[in-house]
Parts: sequence; structure tokens; C-alpha cells
Amino acid sequence: MLDHLGYESTFANNFMAVNIGYLLNLTVPKSGEISRAVIVKKYNEIPFDKGFGTIVAERIIDIFFLLFFMLLAVVLQYDVVKSFIIDKIPMQLLAILFIAGTLSLIALFLIYKYSKIKMVLVFKEKISGLKEGLLSAFHMEKKGAYFFQTILIWVSYMVTYFIATKVIPETSTLSVGAIITSFVVGSIAIAFTNSGFGAYPFLTSKILLFYTIAEPAGTAFGWIIWTSQMLLIIFLGVLSFIMLPVVNRK
Repeated sequence: MLDHLGYESTFANNFMAVNIGYLLNLTVPKSGEISRAVIVKKYNEIPFDKGFGTIVAERIIDIFFLLFFMLLAVVLQYDVVKSFIIDKIPMQLLAILFIAGTLSLIALFLIYKYSKIKMVLVFKEKISGLKEGLLSAFHMEKKGAYFFQTILIWVSYMVTYFIATKVIPETSTLSVGAIITSFVVGSIAIAFTNSGFGAYPFLTSKILLFYTIAEPAGTAFGWIIWTSQMLLIIFLGVLSFIMLPVVNRK
């Protein structure tokens, strides 16, 4: 996406920026996305708004893939998903969240469209660069390769999760539908919390109860997956923090 906008960033810098981004997301939620744009600006002189726009585009595409897996889980395991949602999230709360979210979006749109406040006008100015970065995913020459690699990433997530189910006997016989459903619940836990700490194993154990997996085993399984991911993120993140100025010392 950056190549399409006429900017060049090395593979090493991109890779380390992603690692550092994941590491910072363990502290302040979504701060990693900002840090990635800051790193490529510092070391490759890519304007922040353009770099950040491409990162936001990535996240939007990821949301669509997550929605696809959510839909797949509903199709394959409708009764389980319905029972889980109603059991854990009251319908009244879902309705309130939906209404509040809709009203917030309408309010933000009206402020953006009609407000003359200086801060809003400055924000509008910055949006032009952000918009260019956002649209780059759909206009770049190598979009086929980009979307293929995005699909490969999500397939890799699923394969990793499948392999992890073989770690303990209780989860080793889970069906494909059960794996997809629990994978979606875990992904939501990470996406909407600070790295999924506590929430990931908790929600994973609760969804696995519907597949007759005892809560201690389900919780252990959730902690195994979550801990292994976090250890890798911490290792690569710290290593990237050390190596980034070394690789770019010139």
C-alpha cells in the first residue's frame, strides 16, 4: 500500500514496526497502530497521515474477515452461538449498545459535516491524507497479492488454533465448527479488550462448556494459547525495540 502511494519502507522496518505495535497494544489499547505510523515516518520519512491511513485500511479489512468467521460460526453452530450470546449478554444490553452506537455515529457525522470548530476543521484537513491511505488497498497494482496474503494470515490463525487444540486431550477431538466458534469468541476477546488478558481464557472456557469441555480444561486451553502468543509478542517486540535503531544507524 505504501509503494502505491509512492513511498518506500524496508521489510526490516515494517516487520519491526509491527512487532513493536503489538507490544505497545499490551499497554495502551490500539497505541500500536499509531506507533507503526510513527516508526515508518521516523525511519523512512513517510507522512504520518498516509502511513496511518494504510494501517487503518488493514484494520478495516481485518474486521471484514472477522465478521466472515462470525457469520461462518453462526451458520455452522447456530444453536450454540445463540445460547452463548443470550446466556452471557442480555438482549436488553445488546439493544442499548446498538442504539447508543448508532446515535454516536450520527452525532459524529453531523459534527464532522457541519461543525466550524477549529479542531474539527484541522481534523478534516488531515482526513484527506488518511483517505488516500485507506483507499490505497483497492487501487494499488498488487492488490491481488495483498488480499491473498491477508487470506493466508487468517488461514494461519485458524491452523495455529487447530494445532493448539491438540495440546490437551479434552480439546483434541473438537469438531471444525466448534474450533471456528471458539476461535471467533477468542478473537473478539482480544479485539475488544486490552490484549485479551483474563477475558480470552474466560470466554474460551465458557464457549467450550457448550461442547462438554469442563471449565478447568477450557480455561487451561485458553491460557495456553493466550500465554504462548503474548510470550512471542514480548520477545519479538523487545528485540525489535533494540534492533530498530541498530538497523537504521546510518
